[in-house]
Amino acid sequence: MMDYAGRAAQADTFPKMLRLNAKEHGKEIALREKDFGLWREFTWNDYQTRTHDFALGMVELGLGRGDVIGIIGDNRPDWVAAEIAAHAIGAMSLGLYRDVLDEEAAYLLSYGEAKLVFAEDEEQVDKLLGLADRVPQLKHIVYSDPRGMRKYDDPRLMEASKLVAMGRDRAAREPGLYDSLVDATCGEDVAILCTTSGTTANPKLAMLAAGRVLRHCATYLAFDPKGPDDEYVSVLPLPWIMEQVYAMGKGLLCRMKVNFVEEPDTMMHDFREIAPTFVLFAPRVWESIAADVRAGVMDASPFKQRLYDLGMRTGLAALAEGKRSMFADQLLFRALRDRLGFTRLRSAATGGAALGPETFKFFQAMGVPLRTLYGQTELLGAYTLHPAGKVDPDTTGVPMDDTIEIRVDNPDVNGVGEIVVRHPNMFLGYYKNPEASVADIKDGWMHSGDAGYYNDDKQLVVIDRIKDLAETARGERFSPQYIENKLKFSPYVAEAVVLGAGRDALAAMICIRYSIISKWAEKNRLSFTTYTDLSSRPEVYALLRKEVETVNATLPPAQRISRFLLLYKELDADDGELTRTRKVRRGVINEKYADIIEAIYRGKANIPVDTVIRFQDGTTQRVRTTLQVVDLGRAVTAEAAE
Repeated sequence: MMDYAGRAAQADTFPKMLRLNAKEHGKEIALREKDFGLWREFTWNDYQTRTHDFALGMVELGLGRGDVIGIIGDNRPDWVAAEIAAHAIGAMSLGLYRDVLDEEAAYLLSYGEAKLVFAEDEEQVDKLLGLADRVPQLKHIVYSDPRGMRKYDDPRLMEASKLVAMGRDRAAREPGLYDSLVDATCGEDVAILCTTSGTTANPKLAMLAAGRVLRHCATYLAFDPKGPDDEYVSVLPLPWIMEQVYAMGKGLLCRMKVNFVEEPDTMMHDFREIAPTFVLFAPRVWESIAADVRAGVMDASPFKQRLYDLGMRTGLAALAEGKRSMFADQLLFRALRDRLGFTRLRSAATGGAALGPETFKFFQAMGVPLRTLYGQTELLGAYTLHPAGKVDPDTTGVPMDDTIEIRVDNPDVNGVGEIVVRHPNMFLGYYKNPEASVADIKDGWMHSGDAGYYNDDKQLVVIDRIKDLAETARGERFSPQYIENKLKFSPYVAEAVVLGAGRDALAAMICIRYSIISKWAEKNRLSFTTYTDLSSRPEVYALLRKEVETVNATLPPAQRISRFLLLYKELDADDGELTRTRKVRRGVINEKYADIIEAIYRGKANIPVDTVIRFQDGTTQRVRTTLQVVDLGRAVTAEAAE
């Protein structure tokens, strides 16, 4: 097995590790990118050359130690090269989500005082130019895709090829400059400003040292080994800490091949072409894949539907006994894995939010070696993972190493308390925000804000955010997230928000999964025009009522949903309703939909809505509809039933 820790000690920064890989394995494939339908390969030498040229180009522009370099766009080879180039000159990289709103982009770039931003294409350049005076220190915008750029006349704009030419000219004048810059990088210096995924409108910036990232990746890889023969498809956003760990840290350390899909819409097709050996998906992606599979079954013949049901029943029954059903594999799962691109998977993980046990078991029965990881940005991503052969869908596994210490503070009678963690490779604090660092780190321990406990097998169980755990007016405790995940196992449910804190009973606001319910409606000859129209149809309410009642049957009486409605729009990160990792921002929901929530608990059967939806492109749409509230039989206090 590769000596990950030794290699991390040999090269303690990203540019040092890249240079080492290029020197020792220069002709091996490091990256691939799907472009115009073809896979383009990049060797470690190619990777190093692009990074070298970007770095010296930035030096020529006067950038250097202590500066902040922004990066925005899809996951691409130029993204990872730009990030390592920033580190090579002593600057800090700041990744922005490709769909970040103008206000948040302006806040982050202004707060970080970014002087240069690498942008992928016209869409991202438009966004940056639109920020205008809100980011006055932004002097350079470097774009990789020149299509559609001729119409712009802004002195800040520069094509990536021009920056490369500047870097090569500088190298010709000072042949040893790049190596001297890389030699001067230090593993304990701040290299990455990583946005936290909390529930506040303006995220904090966690300061990460590259040496710590590499050492933490060495710990991770010792627990779940990977190597040069492994294939990984990078589909989760690179600003997220776990994609930084996988595509950057682990990719550099173990030299696995990192593949970039052509477009988000082609993700699963491109994924299948690569057939990776391991995968990391956020819960929303696993949920979407499971929903798409079940939607496909809906379109199949009655005979194939019966075969699918038989295969799933047999597979899940075997899983419950800790076994695999060869019959189910031959009947259903082998073909399903092939269709999804899972044929070569040796390792699979989910993280970033909770994944419902039903969805988890769905993939386990299929033969996907799925495990749950748990962590925070401040702790450099994951630090717990299921041990091989001891996978429990209700837990997040065990610490990956003896150096990772986890305790549960202030446990209640059931052992549930706050998860508190420390390990040698934590973050260095919050950028320009020492007060927040002091509040979250006490005596070297990071207070996660999550509630959890250890089960009898010494595996960590994470319940929910402490602030989101709730009690009904009767004193009955419940986790909204747990019930929401059960609801989202339904192929018809995209998002759900469970209510009930301080109330006599639980209720839910549900967002339909439009892509699947629209297909169901067409199959059943149900006419509709928009999402709002479809979600208001009585036939759709009847369909969702069955799904909610199915979930209720699996819950204790005190945690069953008594009322629900179908929301007139999808919850959206652009509206502040979700974080970029798709966690519900409950404070925003409670404030934005306060009138609707109060009407539910006043016992109203119908709630009129007249509002305006604003889209990302600035356009608006007026929505006038009536929300039906479905009463499932359990009494709700009707303060003013109308």
